[in-house]
Amino acid sequence: MDRVPGHAWLMVLAAVVVVTVASAVPFASAPAGAAQVIATEHFGITPSPTEINPRSLVGAGAFVVSGLLLLLFFYRRRLYILFWVNGWVLLGVSMIIAARTYTNQHTEWLAYGVAQFLGLVSALMFVVSADAYPTKLRIPRSYAYVIVPVFMWFALSPLALGPNAVFAPGHLLIAGGLAAAGLAYLMMVRQVRMLGAAVVGVSLLTIAGSHVWIVIDVPTPSSPGASTALFFSLIPYLIAALGMQLMTFEEMTLELRRTNRRLESAQGKLRRMVITDPLTGCHNRRFFDEIIGRELQRHDRHGIPMSILFIDIDRFKAVNDVLGHDAGDEVLRRVAAFLLSNIREADYVFRWGGDEFLILLSCGEDEARARGIALQRNFARSFDMTSLPSRVGLSIGCAELTPDMDTVLALIRLADERMYEDKRSLRRVAN
Repeated sequence: MDRVPGHAWLMVLAAVVVVTVASAVPFASAPAGAAQVIATEHFGITPSPTEINPRSLVGAGAFVVSGLLLLLFFYRRRLYILFWVNGWVLLGVSMIIAARTYTNQHTEWLAYGVAQFLGLVSALMFVVSADAYPTKLRIPRSYAYVIVPVFMWFALSPLALGPNAVFAPGHLLIAGGLAAAGLAYLMMVRQVRMLGAAVVGVSLLTIAGSHVWIVIDVPTPSSPGASTALFFSLIPYLIAALGMQLMTFEEMTLELRRTNRRLESAQGKLRRMVITDPLTGCHNRRFFDEIIGRELQRHDRHGIPMSILFIDIDRFKAVNDVLGHDAGDEVLRRVAAFLLSNIREADYVFRWGGDEFLILLSCGEDEARARGIALQRNFARSFDMTSLPSRVGLSIGCAELTPDMDTVLALIRLADERMYEDKRSLRRVAN
């Protein structure tokens, strides 16, 4: 039985959280009497009238989401996921602090100011998370010089001026932070093309709109409209959590694709190294052994003629003995470059060994012989070859594969013999 991937369980847990929280919304949004009627009709019981605080519901959901993201962080070890975790944890703490009932009024106001500040820091964590993808991010220490006075204002001003001193400013600052984070994720979509980033960006912008709605329509923190806005923002918060899960899995997929491309590139380079002669850039005998079977099948199946040009460099040994092996290597490179630039794309050039080259042609013997003569003449006239040592030229023998040949080695031997005949004839002409 195949092993179930770990991320599949995380998606199942996320779905359970969404269903659980969504099923609680009707009870939480309805008055106490309506909750009793619903419970009585569906379950046959009459519960005690208990009103669910929306901040407690959002805080509990934030802690669950932070736990799921923390599991993803242990699996992926990405900095932006850690900022997500911090953002959700701070959001949960903010909601839980604001949801509690305090006996002392000044303590309640202080708690509300701290909750607003934590909500602002939570929004800033989402902004930083967008900057931290996909590179590492260092937060300057100078940020502390801004955060500390802001914290002092949110913590102390409610004690002197009441909670309204941080109510509208807090929600506006949180809305600004979430809007900045949402825009950053939407801009990220243009670079990484991930649906999860788009989902997170739109969700954060929607949540930012709910905070602006609170500032416009809700006069005080204790007004009923605040609970309505929190219930409205619960849905985009959950969608943002799912978008973060999706974004993580898409990032994993992109990483796998990049890794596969690098592996394919490395395999291609290794393949070229294996089948290529490192000095001349021509194919080697290993590649000849790989393709000759396929070429023979094409010859037999489609009746395509096959010929071989066997090429030897004249006076190459003298070049090595007199000028050294470096000069000999330069001769080999120039000859190889000449041959590669004067063949068709369908033909193959092989370095057969030492100063010998082999060209595999898809043509008859007459055409192969004509092309061999053309190569000799063009090589002698080539501007690049005039700087080579005197009397360095090409001896070429050609042969066509015929039905009476048992193996391709017989074809190569025949071309080799004709190459030596050409070399002897050239010497007689030179003398």
